[in-house]
Amino acid sequence: MSVQERKERERAAREHLIVATARELAEQQGWDAVTTRRLAERIEYSQPVLYSHFRGKREIIGAVALQGATEMAAAVRAATSTADGPRARVAALARAYLDFAERNPAVYDAVFQLDGGLAYAREDTPEPLKDAFAALMETLADASGGAHPGLFTETFWAALHGLAALTRAGRLPPAETEQRLELLVSRLATT
Repeated sequence: MSVQERKERERAAREHLIVATARELAEQQGWDAVTTRRLAERIEYSQPVLYSHFRGKREIIGAVALQGATEMAAAVRAATSTADGPRARVAALARAYLDFAERNPAVYDAVFQLDGGLAYAREDTPEPLKDAFAALMETLADASGGAHPGLFTETFWAALHGLAALTRAGRLPPAETEQRLELLVSRLATT
């Protein structure tokens, strides 16, 4: 292994450590607790080293968002791949989405709520974000009832996001989540 390859590997490891530490801190204490100073202390590198990887918190949020989008896409695909029939796949997608939001609130916020400097719904949207949307559309296109698959996916996703956000904020009681999902699937998805 050349010196250059070793340095690149060490750099990638540091970057991974920064993102993992930011994510852990955000999940434990919220994104307000994630500061470059605190991250530098936790990873035991100086702030200039941290800034050599990311220009600031916004880019770190973006890195967490890309990682989270990849994980969410995988969770949705895993859940829908074992479901039997179109309606069951839509229900599995909805549950997987809400489960992801509940289990990973800081990551969910990085993907859908916070400014990570990422382009959404544009030509230059990063591939992990495009793939997360594609993971939803793979299942929802078959349930769109003749509606434009992309628009239907956006609408269904918006409903899921609203359920996730309102439940997490305590505006909707979590005890009725399954009834809400059943209503959403039965009324919106024509399967």
